[in-house]
Amino acid sequence: MVKTIEPKTLIGHIKEALEDKKAENVVALDLTGVSDSLDYFVIATGTSQPHLQALERAVREKLQEDEGIRANKVEGPSPRWVLLDYGPVLVHLMSAEAREYYDLEGFWADAKRI
Repeated sequence: MVKTIEPKTLIGHIKEALEDKKAENVVALDLTGVSDSLDYFVIATGTSQPHLQALERAVREKLQEDEGIRANKVEGPSPRWVLLDYGPVLVHLMSAEAREYYDLEGFWADAKRI
């Protein structure tokens, strides 16, 4: 990251980029009360591999252009899942099948939705 930004502000920018590109079922989880090592997740579904790539590109471009922030690390892209690491905020872009299989919302059911 080039600069620091409040995590909830960062999440707002991420959600906006995802919604602009028609991501499905965008959810943000506050893990601070249920995890010692994780702070926030943003989870969204893409309808195809090209859609996942478009979602990834939209998030990266918006944060770079609006806030001068780059992802610390990017895992993927794969046909099923892309992970963008923005420090306290991890962005999970998933196919519907991967999202159902890994069920991050179910695993972190005690986390607050924001």
